[in-house]
Amino acid sequence: MKKYLSLLITILCLTPTFADEAIYNDLYYSIDLIARTAEVAQNPRVGTNAKDGFTLAIPAEIVVGQKTYRVIGVAENAFKGCKNLTEVVLPETMEYMSRNAFEGTGLWLNKENWKDGVLFIDSCLIATDKTIHPRYVVPASTRLIAAGAFQGNKTVTRVELPSTLTRIDNDVFRDCKNLTKVIIPTSVNWIGQDAFLNTGIWLNDKKWKKGALYIDGCLIAVNKNAPAKFVFKDKVPTRLLAAGAFRQAKQVKSLALPEGIRTIPVACFYQCAALTEVIIPTSVERVERLAFAECELLKAATLSTNVSFLGTGVFSRCRSLKQQTLSNRIKGLPTACFFLCTGLTTIQLPKDLEVIGDGAFAGCSAIREITIPASVTTIKQAAFKGCSHLQKIALPEGLYAIEDETFRNCISLERVTLPNTLFRIGKNAFSNCQELFTIRLTDNIHRIEAEAFMDCRKLYEIVLPPHLRVLDQGTFATCFNLTKVTLNEELTTISDGAFFQCRQLKEIILPDSVKTIGEDAFMECKNLRNVRWPADIRSIGSNAFRDCESLRQPMLPQEAIIGKNAFKGCKKQ
Repeated sequence: MKKYLSLLITILCLTPTFADEAIYNDLYYSIDLIARTAEVAQNPRVGTNAKDGFTLAIPAEIVVGQKTYRVIGVAENAFKGCKNLTEVVLPETMEYMSRNAFEGTGLWLNKENWKDGVLFIDSCLIATDKTIHPRYVVPASTRLIAAGAFQGNKTVTRVELPSTLTRIDNDVFRDCKNLTKVIIPTSVNWIGQDAFLNTGIWLNDKKWKKGALYIDGCLIAVNKNAPAKFVFKDKVPTRLLAAGAFRQAKQVKSLALPEGIRTIPVACFYQCAALTEVIIPTSVERVERLAFAECELLKAATLSTNVSFLGTGVFSRCRSLKQQTLSNRIKGLPTACFFLCTGLTTIQLPKDLEVIGDGAFAGCSAIREITIPASVTTIKQAAFKGCSHLQKIALPEGLYAIEDETFRNCISLERVTLPNTLFRIGKNAFSNCQELFTIRLTDNIHRIEAEAFMDCRKLYEIVLPPHLRVLDQGTFATCFNLTKVTLNEELTTISDGAFFQCRQLKEIILPDSVKTIGEDAFMECKNLRNVRWPADIRSIGSNAFRDCESLRQPMLPQEAIIGKNAFKGCKKQ
């Protein structure tokens, strides 16, 4: 289980599903390949060399490669401490940002920018202080309120939000213990995690009805008094759920979400240990990250054909989930979507799916077969790692790379069909696929990275693709049954441990293009008898043919560099 720990920590720390990094016009961004959105990342040196202040204009979209990404957020600490940053222009696409994103900047430190106890940046409410009016009316021109903007403010008692606002972000009113009233307009369609935690509203027991806290038709949270079969308030229809609303509600066993709910938000049912069934209405279009993560008894969460987006780790560790059909509107499966769903036996992927994210099915040990749609062009690393019952898979034409550890520890995998478009096979891509007997490496493959086929103990024969120049370290190490190897005529380097302990290998023809053989390259290939040596081999590393007890020590060119113990244990001439 330890092998999955680092991936799980990554999942729990992600903010939305961002993973890839990019630089555009000297600014750093995190990009979401699935949602085609971008977040301004940490840029702590912005404006460092500006003497009289620096104005920053954040674009509405960026172009990376040939794809366009809509800029929707600013990360925590993005510009923190940039004292020369005195003005920021934000795009209309901006949906969220953190209070501390601009803390310590010239904008923050200039007292003239604070009006009546509130700091605005380009019509975005960033932060408040104790001089705010207790009954504060947020101006109608406000585009968004930063996460944590009012957090810990002990002055404010009542806040009226404008009808132009669509989002109340994480921690916005958290720890405002004197706050007893917030007017939420119907325009708001998102409430973040802990937005009202420990406010005067939250701490007032009279506000909780049957274990649930509602504000203006929005379910904010449930507590230990919520019933096992949860029923939503019917007098005032529930129009949205706050992120984490049912988080760790360990007593709730079943519920039917009300029609009209469009989003199941972040961590909504996270660690609901008793939850076995959720009825999801057809109105739901998005299921955000960790929405059902670690609901270990969840057996059914049927998604309608209207769902177009799934977030990171949405069903991770749902060990009782046996099958899942996904809407054809979904274009990408995010990081760890079904991570460690050990009971999952059947999955029907969307016919127009394009991306399968990092570790999407990692640890799904019960899946035996999965059909990858022809539309898929990207499969990220460790996507099927540890799918120990997966027996066969055909990868679609158009796929450029098999990323690191994609099929690692798929110990039952017998058959893999590779596309002609494949260029690269990543590190440990097929390592420990113990039942893999043979695989056809297609002609366009130019790179096979370290330990790609290590521990494929039944692999019998391999023909290297014609344009491979370097056989990376440990590529076929401990492939005990490897008997036939055909090297290509462009190969120049056989790296360290490439064929370490390939005990059934009897003959190897090294083409004249080979100049370098690394350390331990053929060590303990005990049945290796015949080697056709290149005419002008330049170097053979230490222990390269050590304990190849059936091989006679060769006569090599005097100029060749022979490492220590390169032929120790071989037959003498």
